[in-house]
Amino acid sequence: MSDHVTALGRCARTAPARPRRSGAARGPRRVAMLSVHTSPLHQPGTGDAGGMNVYIVELARRLAAIGVEVEIFTRATSGALPPVVRLAPGVLVRHVAAGPYDGLSKEGLSAYLCAFTHGVTQTWARHRPDHYDLVHSHYWLSGDVGRLAAERWGVPLVHTMHTMAKVKNAALAAGDTPEPAARVVGETRIVRAADRLVANTAEEAGDLVRHYDADPHTVRVVHPGVNLDVFYPADGRAAARARLGLPQDALVPLFAGRVQPLKGPDVLLRAVGRLLDQRPELRARIVVPVLGGPSGSGLAEPARLQKLAARLGVADVVWFKPAVRQERLADWFRAASLLVVPSHSESFGLVAIEAQAVGTPVLAAAVGGLPVAVRHGTTGFLVPDHEPASYARVLGDVADDPGLLDRMGAAAVRHARRFGWDTAATAMARVYEEALAAHRRHPRDRAS
Repeated sequence: MSDHVTALGRCARTAPARPRRSGAARGPRRVAMLSVHTSPLHQPGTGDAGGMNVYIVELARRLAAIGVEVEIFTRATSGALPPVVRLAPGVLVRHVAAGPYDGLSKEGLSAYLCAFTHGVTQTWARHRPDHYDLVHSHYWLSGDVGRLAAERWGVPLVHTMHTMAKVKNAALAAGDTPEPAARVVGETRIVRAADRLVANTAEEAGDLVRHYDADPHTVRVVHPGVNLDVFYPADGRAAARARLGLPQDALVPLFAGRVQPLKGPDVLLRAVGRLLDQRPELRARIVVPVLGGPSGSGLAEPARLQKLAARLGVADVVWFKPAVRQERLADWFRAASLLVVPSHSESFGLVAIEAQAVGTPVLAAAVGGLPVAVRHGTTGFLVPDHEPASYARVLGDVADDPGLLDRMGAAAVRHARRFGWDTAATAMARVYEEALAAHRRHPRDRAS
């Protein structure tokens, strides 16, 4: 922990700030967006790529569409990557060399934050001092870089946590690894430094205040969105199942996400095992797709879930599939009876909204932002625990009343339409304007 803090302290002194040009108050024209540990170009559902990747891509695209250019800085993971990639009109992805390309875990990245900060400020140095109006960092590793960059450039810092160490550690899954003390220290410093903190839900906003003593006046809630051009009902469950080779009359509880204890895929497998023990006749008509690759602590034993399926006697009904692109994911959602999200901690749960947008109900743990994403009894089911018996009970009810899924599916589509990314981008642009105005009035004292 001390090495991490000392390195960043040295990094903060490597390059002096240049004065910014004064000017009339205005909204942001260009934002430096930081995503150190995972690239928006990576496939969600594999490695460290997940909902945050989708969040950054969709938010950046919609911000650009309303006149706010975005440059996303991320760590280069290959020497073959071009320095700059145009992701969309008004959106650039900049690859920064910081540490080895291969074999570097997320936990080892803190040693290279100074190098990443240097790469970011080198880009800034090639432009006018007012090239970036604001820094928006995502996740704590990016926030540590963001607070240094914002201080050096004399611009506001907006930060989105996505997940928090104290919250995750309070809800660890069995076999999962606690977040390190260095992360808690880093998050605390970011909270003190940020001009605005963006939370996905009111509950997350409360966690920032309770666990990190955030100033409530700096916290804003902006719900994530869903790409309604990709996730929509289309031609129905039967057609999607025909395309994917799924039996038309099957009960299909789907898991889609990173395969790690935090996300709870084992809960679904144990629930299916319990259900089939109680009702063996269902074995002939149940298929359990698991879409995604090992991530986080799941990387230590990538075949763990397959071994569990074998021990439970459900390997014959579980389909392990790699993560897929969004268009294909939408088809899996359409084909599913319901999406199962048994996460132990979830800041929002984008997949829950995406599934509902195509008309598929969701069975989820009542944690984090999932009670906002899912309306219990109307668009899906919320379970207050992670007991396999609780999930098995819902799966059995669904098997006995298939019409329930159709009724909930129609409500799910209406519910999901409230979460378009255009709405999220407009709200975020207002947060940026607030941060700029507050920074002009009272530049915050940033923790060094």
